[in-house]
Amino acid sequence: MPKLTIDGQEIEVPANTTVLQAAEMLGIEIPRFCYHERLSIAGNCRMCLVEVEKAPKPVASCAMPVGEGMVVRTSTPNVLKARRGVMELILINHPLDCPICDQGGECDLQDQAVAFGRDHGRYAEKKHAVRRKNFGPLIKAEMTRCIHCTRCIRFTTEVAGVPDLGGIGRGEHMEIDTYVDKAIGTELSGCLIDLCPVGALTSAPYAFRARPWELKKTETIDALDAVGSHIRADSKGGEVLRVMPRNNDDINEEWLGDKSRFAIDGLMRQRLDRPYIRENGKLREATWDEALSLVSAKLKNTDAKAMAAIAGDLADCESVAALKDLMTDLKVSNLDCRQDFAQIDPSCRAGYLFNAGIAGIEQADALLIIGSNPRREAPVINARIRKRSLRGGFPVGVIGPKMDLTYKTEHLGESAALIEAIASGAHPFAAKLKAAKNPLLILGMGALSRHDGGAILASARKLAEACGVVKEGWNGFSVLHTAAARAGALDLGFVPAQGGRDVKGILEGAEKGDIQLVYLLGADEIDMSRLGRAFVIYQGHHGDAGAHRADVILPGAAYTEKNATYVNTEGRVQHTRLAVFPPGQAREDWKIVRAVAGAIGIHMPYDNLPQIRARLCDMNAVFARADLRQPAAWGAFGSAGTVADEPLKTAIANYYMTDPIGRASPTMAVCVETFLSGAEPRTGTHG
Repeated sequence: MPKLTIDGQEIEVPANTTVLQAAEMLGIEIPRFCYHERLSIAGNCRMCLVEVEKAPKPVASCAMPVGEGMVVRTSTPNVLKARRGVMELILINHPLDCPICDQGGECDLQDQAVAFGRDHGRYAEKKHAVRRKNFGPLIKAEMTRCIHCTRCIRFTTEVAGVPDLGGIGRGEHMEIDTYVDKAIGTELSGCLIDLCPVGALTSAPYAFRARPWELKKTETIDALDAVGSHIRADSKGGEVLRVMPRNNDDINEEWLGDKSRFAIDGLMRQRLDRPYIRENGKLREATWDEALSLVSAKLKNTDAKAMAAIAGDLADCESVAALKDLMTDLKVSNLDCRQDFAQIDPSCRAGYLFNAGIAGIEQADALLIIGSNPRREAPVINARIRKRSLRGGFPVGVIGPKMDLTYKTEHLGESAALIEAIASGAHPFAAKLKAAKNPLLILGMGALSRHDGGAILASARKLAEACGVVKEGWNGFSVLHTAAARAGALDLGFVPAQGGRDVKGILEGAEKGDIQLVYLLGADEIDMSRLGRAFVIYQGHHGDAGAHRADVILPGAAYTEKNATYVNTEGRVQHTRLAVFPPGQAREDWKIVRAVAGAIGIHMPYDNLPQIRARLCDMNAVFARADLRQPAAWGAFGSAGTVADEPLKTAIANYYMTDPIGRASPTMAVCVETFLSGAEPRTGTHG
């Protein structure tokens, strides 16, 4: 490990560390535009110039590897003069757009111009201008402001794996552009906004909505997929105007999927802000007392065997626990949280978690994907897989439909029977898994939601045990959920009790008239036409499918409007935080369930958030430790049966509209029209 001296401070760093990285280890800040720690080194902007002893001229610290005995100075008069010169060159063509630029107030160029800019320019020539470009419905491109740092090019090529952007032209005529006129075809395109150090790439839906200093910033968790990405919700006047990622190396690094980032305009549309009761076939506005009175009367006067409850994909753990307590008190055994009919065995926690952990993907050296499309189901996880793939020595096999995952894969076939062939060792890919030190298996909802999902789960477990996916010190058996509420609801045991019906049984019973009352806790993904003549209580936050079928509507709160608990696909307990209050008369969901219980005459032993969270810990000890991934003990799970020789499908066809918030979002509607109405986005070749 070489030793060097930076500004009089000696430090020992690993080989191949750059001077800029070594300076950061000492807490010395060096300005930069093009350098980013998660992208390859470009050395374009020259803003990070430093003096190195015996070097004839200043050097770019982002591209200079450290050497033994190197002496570096980062703030000499010559260095400051060089940086002022670089800043002057950058500003030659940069327009004076700050008053109308959405980057104003959080712009790297503004900040560094304060430190290194001049109070006047020495160039009288006209500024260079670039034609307006169309990068799609999510990215507003004002490329006249571009300083050619190439962060956007490197991100789309290296991280997203969709090389749609490149440099066209040379010298002063160079432009960043798509090679043909098209939208940027990646589910991570919003990350370009975060990466751009100037106002060249900004958020199109957020344009001209607010200034940074006007926003209230709330650090919370995303609930629009099962990853549990760390986000920051920026709100103004009771509305969430934008969502940005927070860095978390264990989960989402600093990336965020487009749905999680841009679907938030759906939070203000089609909202349920007051109770409703259906009379003479039409819904009418009602008071809370009227709604609770009707709900309590129906719950008291309906036989327990004729009642059922279904928890939706966005339900938080507090409301699921409260609803389970209510149904238990009412002796109702027909409970389920698996709207997609996924045959997950809740008896063994390791059987429904992403046991390797999202960060554990980088330790894997072989991967088998069964019935899943990570690019659509969890773009951030897909980016992590690509990151591992680029290092090499990482064979990836796919059982399911052919798809472009942005990294090299070996399509093994579509038949689910291949799982048993690999488990028995008859298939050649079994040898690759056995030869790997840390093999990884990703099992998707597309496989578990089939009629033989239980048998597929058992076969996948057998494969994991036979091929070394599960061994001492490593558990690579990983279930990729598509719903934020699923893992938490399974941890709480929101599944049929002894003799109870699952979702499929509930729907069949409702069709036959055996189920006469159904309580939907934000459940919108089932076929509402199959509920027959059952009395439907819908508790949720959007006027989606469940509300259209409901006989009583109890308005709840969205994930940005409550302090709530979610468990992500890897079993990590996380908390959302209230960014804005629910609209109108809507209330937090667990409080609504408690009010329903009170109207019936059932006392629930929790009146505030600490008490309901203590109840979560009583129901399952995993809730006592937040923000930690807790390994689960391996055991038997799945059900005996024959895996049908039928093609596997993936769980998500429309990435942009998987929940009521996305379906209410105008931005997501435009994305569907842009990316899904015609051919799939072009993705090019992969490195």
